[in-house]
Amino acid sequence: MKEQIIAQFQKAFGRAPEFVTRAPGRIEFIGNHTDYNGGTVLGASIDRGVWVALARRTDGKRRFFSAFAGEITEAAAGVPQAQTGKASWINYPLGVLAALPVFGLKAPEGFDYVAASDLPTGAGLSSSAAIELASALAFLEATGQRPDRETVVKIGKHAENHFVGVPCGILDQGVSGFGKKDHLVFIDCRGPKFATVPLPSDAHFWIFNTHHKHALVDGMYAARHRECMEAAKAIGVSLLVEASIQQLDAAKATLSSDAYKRAKHVIEEIARVEAANTALRAGDLAGVGKLLTASHRSSQNYFENSTPELDLLVDTLTGTPEVFGARLTGGGFGGAVMALTSARFGDAQAESVAAVYEKVYGTKPEILHCQTGDGAAVS
Repeated sequence: MKEQIIAQFQKAFGRAPEFVTRAPGRIEFIGNHTDYNGGTVLGASIDRGVWVALARRTDGKRRFFSAFAGEITEAAAGVPQAQTGKASWINYPLGVLAALPVFGLKAPEGFDYVAASDLPTGAGLSSSAAIELASALAFLEATGQRPDRETVVKIGKHAENHFVGVPCGILDQGVSGFGKKDHLVFIDCRGPKFATVPLPSDAHFWIFNTHHKHALVDGMYAARHRECMEAAKAIGVSLLVEASIQQLDAAKATLSSDAYKRAKHVIEEIARVEAANTALRAGDLAGVGKLLTASHRSSQNYFENSTPELDLLVDTLTGTPEVFGARLTGGGFGGAVMALTSARFGDAQAESVAAVYEKVYGTKPEILHCQTGDGAAVS
């Protein structure tokens, strides 16, 4: 990918880039919608992601290009303004530019910028966090600034929350930033605090992308966020991580049915994350798999961010040999399912799962066999 993005930059702008950075996509391993509720989460950075190439300009112009947009978009100098339509993809790097001063850092004045990706969009692999972190590293390199990794992660989250408008937690940016090959990233979102957990060598990730894209900005994500906050307030805690099921049940009469169900999912999901962390450290992949599938059922029945397409994939996968467990990955409302399998699960088994899906829905899901990878870096 590095050679490809350098060639794209040369073709778009007629010169070579000064800096190339990359940030990985991530698999939300377990911990669905726990992050903004102050809970814990486990994720994996993968060996696919977003690359950014950048060269500085002296005239203050900010020019953006990506292969998926296919044209150069110029943004006005000064305070970034959100874009709409075909140019809306640049809101991610623009959001990073807007966030830098918030953290006491300088944004580059003018530059040429190219982004490229080998992540499928809408698959729940967090291409948005990847482009935010790769952009942040490129902008910081261009201005000679080297903040710590936690600050870079927070810059990406700030861009997503305050410029793009998605009230996400720290999961996506944290895993993309702190990822490590052959490990999962464990995040206690109250700090936030980041740690890595070794992944047993027999563990493999398979992603089944339904191509039914989620659109988090359309309000469903925000509605779930609002319902969780409503439940926390009724219980008398600042965030649901501080609540128990007993406290939730005691407050049930004061809650809407939806708020109760969302909170039940979150509180029990936080417990599942802790149990999965313990099982991973013991090398108990069968135990981890049961927790993953339980997580999906909770998303399906209580958080209601699954879809019939995702449910069919989970049902099929969990009945397939060498699959430890499966669940939706990412925000939900479409996207993809992740299966945790042994090394003996291969292309033939994956194709048989896809065939079941195709028989029902008429299209085949995209299949990705992902490996873990390192976190965001200057290439």
